[in-house]
Amino acid sequence: MDYLTASEEYASQSKLLQEFTKVPTIDSAWVLKNNNEGISTAMFSISQPDLLANSTRKYTMYCHITGAGTNSRDFQRSPFPTEMPGVSVIVPSPSGSKLLLVRNGEKGCPTKLEIVDQSHVAKDIHVGQSMHGPLYTDEWFHGISWNQEETLIAYIAEAPPQLRPVFSDSGYRKGDSSDEDCNTWKGQGDWEEDWGERYSKKGRPSLFVLDIASGEVRAAEGIATSLSVGQVVWAPPSSSGSQKYLVFVGWSEHNGFHNTARKLGIKYCSNRPCALYAIASPFERPETNNKPVCDDKSDSAASARNLKASISSAFFFPRFSQDGKILLFLSAKQAVNSGAHNATDSLHKINWLSDWEMDKQLDVTEVVPIVMYPEDDCFPGLYCSSILSNPWLSDGCTMILTSAWRSTEVILSIDVLSGKVTRLTPEDSHYSWSALAIDGDNVLAVSSSPIDPHIRYGHQVKPESQACRWTWDEVDSSLMTASDTVKSLLSHHSVTILQIPVANPSDDLSEGGKLPFEAIFVSCKDSSHSPTVVILHGGPHSVSVSSYVKSSAFLASLGFNLLIVNYRGTPGFGEEALQSLPGKVGSQDVQDCLTAIDHVINEKLIDASKVAVVGISHGGFLTTHLIGQAPDRFVVGAARNPVCNLALMIGTTDIPDWCYTVACGTEAKQYASESPSPDHLRLFYEKSPIAHISKVKAPLLMLLGGADL
Repeated sequence: MDYLTASEEYASQSKLLQEFTKVPTIDSAWVLKNNNEGISTAMFSISQPDLLANSTRKYTMYCHITGAGTNSRDFQRSPFPTEMPGVSVIVPSPSGSKLLLVRNGEKGCPTKLEIVDQSHVAKDIHVGQSMHGPLYTDEWFHGISWNQEETLIAYIAEAPPQLRPVFSDSGYRKGDSSDEDCNTWKGQGDWEEDWGERYSKKGRPSLFVLDIASGEVRAAEGIATSLSVGQVVWAPPSSSGSQKYLVFVGWSEHNGFHNTARKLGIKYCSNRPCALYAIASPFERPETNNKPVCDDKSDSAASARNLKASISSAFFFPRFSQDGKILLFLSAKQAVNSGAHNATDSLHKINWLSDWEMDKQLDVTEVVPIVMYPEDDCFPGLYCSSILSNPWLSDGCTMILTSAWRSTEVILSIDVLSGKVTRLTPEDSHYSWSALAIDGDNVLAVSSSPIDPHIRYGHQVKPESQACRWTWDEVDSSLMTASDTVKSLLSHHSVTILQIPVANPSDDLSEGGKLPFEAIFVSCKDSSHSPTVVILHGGPHSVSVSSYVKSSAFLASLGFNLLIVNYRGTPGFGEEALQSLPGKVGSQDVQDCLTAIDHVINEKLIDASKVAVVGISHGGFLTTHLIGQAPDRFVVGAARNPVCNLALMIGTTDIPDWCYTVACGTEAKQYASESPSPDHLRLFYEKSPIAHISKVKAPLLMLLGGADL
């Protein structure tokens, strides 16, 4: 290909890529009740990348739902979205009559908290850096919670920066000074460890409460500085109404090897030990000095209470039932115990006492246990990355969750009294589903395949003498629709989910480890003559579900088949299958990928001479392994932030425990050390793609993030 032809092709592909970036992404949604019965308003928070500015635009969009409780529903959306420049987070109040807009301050600017009434901005509160820094908006520490009276808002923000020591020609100067002071210089102060990738230079996640009427912000007192706080919710008022408690997740900094004081990277890692805590609202006591930090030796009356100190685990996403009698939460104890960065979740509950005080014990009951070995495509266990802020149907005991189920994402209902789990979304579909919001007994959701996104509204149908079933209406096809050009390019593609038998399973495998794994196959009209891209997820305990992903849809639009492999070790297939991989990376996962490729070749679905492979993180690890171990199978590879040499990674990464877990398996915890032995360094090298570099023939594109650790 000459330069001019290549330039024209790149220009054409760049223009097409821009068509995909115009398709909005729904970040979250809420259903707001109106005064008129039978009418609801869905509010969507949507985003769209701005490629030239390397930023993201945020918008809101409304859709009015009429006839929600009938068999005749109508959906009317607002004609245009409204851009929200500078807004980091949007959170409606429980009644839907107020809205919190957060504008995070950057580079020393104050954080702005705006309370919007139905017709105007009722409060505009500026919180300076001396109180706290920006609010956390990530998947772990993020937490914003209105109380039921809508008078207080609890949230997680960065603790204020520590005062830096100032020196002049007279020596150390007490107090702080401005950066403009002449003849002085500032030290950096005490070194503060962060939570790894994405959290560099961010302050400790800390709990604050805003009194809306006065505009006053107070820091929660009694939380040890060794705890990082997240996912806060208000507990229901006590029967006497005299106490207001907050429940939150607290991560201890003592999660290094052998319980040493080190913060290992937390991004994508549900295996970092944490617990549920309760603490009184800071507005329950007279204001003292209101310092946003606390000494680890706080007085017991004011200190945060670990709700279950006897259990060593990781508890996430606390949610109170609508009547306030039950506290539900997920447990990642299997991940904590095994060392796998993600594993099968279990669901637990605490019967919350209306007169609960900090000195009373609370009992934890398991609602949904870990599933080790699902049979005949039965429920494989819980694999949830989040829980809706209000996940309850109107009966008050049915919880709605989104969870991975093999290679799809499904919506589940869970009766928290009986523990019964029911799949609400169609079983005979290759689409993935994700719940956005609850509207009484109805569910607003995204339903998509790798090439086709939709918004659906689900409701129960109860035929006479038949079991209840769910039907799903299209809300508005234009909200997530692509351009006519994109639709035309993808119109002849099809999606299937392939069951891939394990090749030559060894005798030492668990029964779950011998079960077939899966691959999502997106095929062109003439797939057997088209080039194929093998796409490999990271983790390794992540999952590629059959949902809409712009980058994959873009590759499909260029005329590629896509083979998206969920090798053993992927969540969604039961705990035994997931735990079959640690200790066998570079062999079992590599063999699964080659087996999946052989499967589609033997079925005459693809051309074996036109296969490329791409992957991110552990998917990059597999990409580089594959072009080294099977150099004649691939014409080209692309690896984004790949792991190529575990022996070098162990000394620089924020997740050194990962290196031990994937290489050593069940023995990882006993071997893990900040100073690996020569034998372990040799093992790490042998498990790494770098051991096969001399055999590589295919050209490889390396895509490396500047902040990747």
